Amino acid sequence: MAMNRETTRSIPVVRRTGKIALEEAMGSPLFAAHQNYPPRPVIKDLDGLPFSTEFLADVESRLDDVELRLNLTSPGIEGVSGTETAIYFARETNNAIYNKYVRTYPDRFGFFACVAMHDPEEAAKELERAVSQLGAKGALINGFTNLDDRDEKKLRYLDAPECEPFLKMLHQLQVPLYIHPRLLPVHQQVLYSQYPNLVSASYGFGAECAGHALRIMCSGILDKYPVTIILGLCAEALPFIIHRADQRMKIGTPGTNGAHNHSLMHYSQNHFHATLAGVRRYSTMKNTIEGLGESRSNEDAVDWFDGLEVNESTRMAIAAGNATRLFGLPTMAD
Repeated sequence: MAMNRETTRSIPVVRRTGKIALEEAMGSPLFAAHQNYPPRPVIKDLDGLPFSTEFLADVESRLDDVELRLNLTSPGIEGVSGTETAIYFARETNNAIYNKYVRTYPDRFGFFACVAMHDPEEAAKELERAVSQLGAKGALINGFTNLDDRDEKKLRYLDAPECEPFLKMLHQLQVPLYIHPRLLPVHQQVLYSQYPNLVSASYGFGAECAGHALRIMCSGILDKYPVTIILGLCAEALPFIIHRADQRMKIGTPGTNGAHNHSLMHYSQNHFHATLAGVRRYSTMKNTIEGLGESRSNEDAVDWFDGLEVNESTRMAIAAGNATRLFGLPTMAD
């Protein structure tokens, strides 16, 4: 996350350099990516938005000590109504990010491509172009995709059969997919009625994204296309609860769990990586490492991590080593 990075450096710890941040939210020069396009109500009981993200935000001030993986903020392309408009915004936003940041600072910036899942065939083509021509490190998708601005119930998650061409391309290119949360559709926000701030990053984001990941696991698509998926917020708390989900689904009504061939724990430990984005608590990080494994946990380059009492091999793996392997980056020895 590219917000709240400032520090007084008042805690006397060694500041780590060479870290790799995987989630640096930014806007688009083409449209207001932090809200739906065209703009429409997004939070029950709240006028406007609880946040906004400018193009680049504060990441430019951190060029000296960290490598950054930029991504379009939520809801981004997924909140754009109109297939042709979404395709155009995705392509030109990718071009803008590449030209302004990646090409100018190739040793510091990488980026996740945005794609228009309104048309998964076109999304696959744009992913291939962004990876092969612009050097994108993968794709980032902000939750579900709106398909009709006149009917918010018309939406698509990545487990839908229509999304298969995109997932097939991910697998062919061997690049990861970052799934980022977004606000639930207004008609699904009854639980948060009268408490609108719970809908977004304080709580609702994690629940929305974890549910999306579980849908993908249950669908069986990972058996056909064993892609790598990255989740923020320590994998949206899935390492803490996924064992219970497995146990309860075993005693559920037969035939209602989807077409998957393995346990949910198997998918989480073999297909998912986590970042610490948005988390500032050691016990939560420790649970994530125990649930997914040290090799699937990634830091998000904030200062609190530098002072943690962990062994040096774990620190270096989470700070940069795991991301280096995940994205096929040169190592220090190279």
